Amino acid sequence: MIDTVLLENLSLDAQRDGVQQLVVGAVVHYDGKVLLLQRPADDFMGGLWELPSGKVDPGETIDQALIREVKEETGLDITGIRGYLGEFDYQSGSGKKSRQFNFAVDVADPEPIQLTEHDAYTWITEGEDPPVSEAVKEVLALYQRL
Repeated sequence: MIDTVLLENLSLDAQRDGVQQLVVGAVVHYDGKVLLLQRPADDFMGGLWELPSGKVDPGETIDQALIREVKEETGLDITGIRGYLGEFDYQSGSGKKSRQFNFAVDVADPEPIQLTEHDAYTWITEGEDPPVSEAVKEVLALYQRL
């Protein structure tokens, strides 16, 4: 898995920076492709394509949240966390200063995808220009260099 000191430092840095909500994002890759999920049209930032992601619950570590969120949003089981892909800050729908920590992850099997919170999913290949935010484009660019 991932270095626990790194995870602790990420949390401490966020606390020092006044971040109110920790979020995790996963670059789920399989066979040269990356998984993107589409937010519901009537939700905050509706229609946007994003990485599987979600809030870190109280008392939960960043890596625990990553495993849980990928399972909840896609039904997929993470078998390994390969690397840290940086972070970005944003204001949540409820107005909280949020920081999303992003990681490259491996999954046991890429199918079936079981969506619970999103309208659609797609697997994109390297070199495609994904319909995502600039922050997520930067994460994907880091992933491609990994």
